[in-house]
Amino acid sequence: MTRTGTPHPSPAVSGRRTTTAALAAGLVLPALLSATACGGPAAADSTARDVTVMTFAPAGTGAADRPGMTALAEAIGRDLNAHDGLGGRKVHILTCNEHDTTDGATACADQAVNAHAVAVVGSASQYGSNFIPVLEAAGIPFIGGYGLSTPEFSSPLSYPVNGGTPALVAGSGRQLIEAGCKQIALIRPDSRAGDALVSYLNTAVKQTGIKVTDIKAPEKSNDYSPYTRRAIGDDRPGNCVLSALGAEPTGNLLDPYRRANPRNTQLASVIGSFQQSVVDSTGGDNGPLRGAYATGWFPAESSPVWDNLRATVRTYGNGTTIDVSDPGVQTTWVAYTVLRQAAGRVDPSRPLTAKALQTVLDSGDPIDTAGTTPPLGWGVTNMLPTADSPRLVNTSVTFQQVRNGRLTEQHQGFTDVRTILAG
Repeated sequence: MTRTGTPHPSPAVSGRRTTTAALAAGLVLPALLSATACGGPAAADSTARDVTVMTFAPAGTGAADRPGMTALAEAIGRDLNAHDGLGGRKVHILTCNEHDTTDGATACADQAVNAHAVAVVGSASQYGSNFIPVLEAAGIPFIGGYGLSTPEFSSPLSYPVNGGTPALVAGSGRQLIEAGCKQIALIRPDSRAGDALVSYLNTAVKQTGIKVTDIKAPEKSNDYSPYTRRAIGDDRPGNCVLSALGAEPTGNLLDPYRRANPRNTQLASVIGSFQQSVVDSTGGDNGPLRGAYATGWFPAESSPVWDNLRATVRTYGNGTTIDVSDPGVQTTWVAYTVLRQAAGRVDPSRPLTAKALQTVLDSGDPIDTAGTTPPLGWGVTNMLPTADSPRLVNTSVTFQQVRNGRLTEQHQGFTDVRTILAG
């Protein structure tokens, strides 16, 4: 039977994609087990009306791991098949560990192609330049990626449900204006993607007189003390520090921040850099994140919009630990919500194909995600008017703050940062 909670290992990649069905089956047999069936690849025992979907994410690699995304996908598969499937069609959920490598990401995409998946849904990988061309060549939609790579916001077959890090940083700028910041030290990755974040923050706070200090930091380090000291500076009132690093480096940054114990500096971050579990592990209301601001893609985990997610995890998670506050898990949930809605618009008397899903998604007709995002659509009028990120259609963010040891909504509703991102 399919194992739950741990993504299946992807096969080694030789650099040459398989082209014959026999070779494909030999490669994917150990890795592709349906969340709702025993034995080999889902396509092996499916009927003509069955559909196959894949979710992939890294596991067992360290900082980049998102095992909750694939575990949730399997739980959703059990939930779907306990009810009406996808528009009356039984669904096979395949999961794949992309190992946070280019070869792993390509191998997962190859597996989706070989299994005739109608979509790759709610997945995470920073190697979009490697896996998206594979999906494009096969005509497979990529629905609700985590937003870690530029192609996710430019490929005509990508349907992102969040605004990626650019939307979070732009939104954080707006949030920190409201917080009364006079100067903001942005600690961000020393990378090309990090370079763009400075521009978004500057655009968000222009004409306010707020000074932005750009602090480039390594994406992996055990000691962020020098960057923390520089960010805190003279610790004067109105001083704010914004971390746009990943979860692990932000966690490593919190220790020197705690030791520095600034009296006036206000800490802020973006969801994904920290979440409720980090607040808990660092001391809650007595830790360095007390009063910290956070900008997220979705409502806070305490919001009732996540009640169905919690119920699915309880009922169909098979005892697997799935952190419903994880933005990766939430992204997977939203992505499958989009899939359900889109599949429901395909004539039930006709096969649910990748092309049929693409047609529905490209129509621009809004898809309701039950309050987890504003209604989503990927028609021409929904597109962001930029050459780099035309597929970035959800430009809304939420403002949250740590209060009494809980990450809660600072105020209800979404804040749209489209004008900032359009630049």
